[in-house]
Amino acid sequence: MTYLWSVFTKPWAGLPGNELGRLIAGLGFAGAEIPVRDTAYVTTATAEAELPTFTKQLRAEGIEPISVASDLTEPVFAACAAAGVRMIRIMAPLGDDGYAASVRRNREQLEASAVLAERYGVQVGVQPHHGRFVSSTLGVMQLLDGLPEHFRLVWDAAHDALAGDDPAITIELGAARLGIVNLKNAEYRKNARSWRTHFGQADEGMSDWTAVHAALVRAEYSGPVCLTAQYSDLTVSVGERVRKDLQTAVTSWRRDPSRE
Repeated sequence: MTYLWSVFTKPWAGLPGNELGRLIAGLGFAGAEIPVRDTAYVTTATAEAELPTFTKQLRAEGIEPISVASDLTEPVFAACAAAGVRMIRIMAPLGDDGYAASVRRNREQLEASAVLAERYGVQVGVQPHHGRFVSSTLGVMQLLDGLPEHFRLVWDAAHDALAGDDPAITIELGAARLGIVNLKNAEYRKNARSWRTHFGQADEGMSDWTAVHAALVRAEYSGPVCLTAQYSDLTVSVGERVRKDLQTAVTSWRRDPSRE
């Protein structure tokens, strides 16, 4: 299968497009997810003016913008359409009013954004996330059920494992809406008071990337695979870590899992 190997550029969120493009191309990537947030180079307030130029600079360095991590406001939709960015990635937060009420609220917000998704031709990608969010792939699929095809699943290897799920099951069930595959690894580690999540390298966690690849091959997925560059131990540079993980993934995924 052919994948667009990409990286979430949050660790370098303050860089302009030309510097960012050179940096991540040097790490071996061909695609990027861009944070469009108040803490990033491109903010929600400046997105319409700055995102087209920013993405043009990335493309000049051989980097294709696969998505933005932002919110579902009309200026962000308009900016993505003008810049040729196909997706806005979000998560589904849970409030103090409980899971069912939170899901209803998230669903209402997604339904309200359907007009913008249609108008601007920009997809909405929803990612599961452990903690105070809809945390499982199946929960996200339920949230998206019945929505137009613009609404996609951003499947995440680490959060799928943290939820105790099996990629062979969740990728198959999510295949029809699969828009981006996030690749990272994590595990639970116990400290003096509680269990905490620890994000590590490809071989430091509960997600089996070989099993992920096998499931993607069965699903005939060919699209962006985004290494999210999230690591709990920052004593080693993020760039060095994510370069190593990319090499691990590319090398191991060249093998045909059906022959193993």
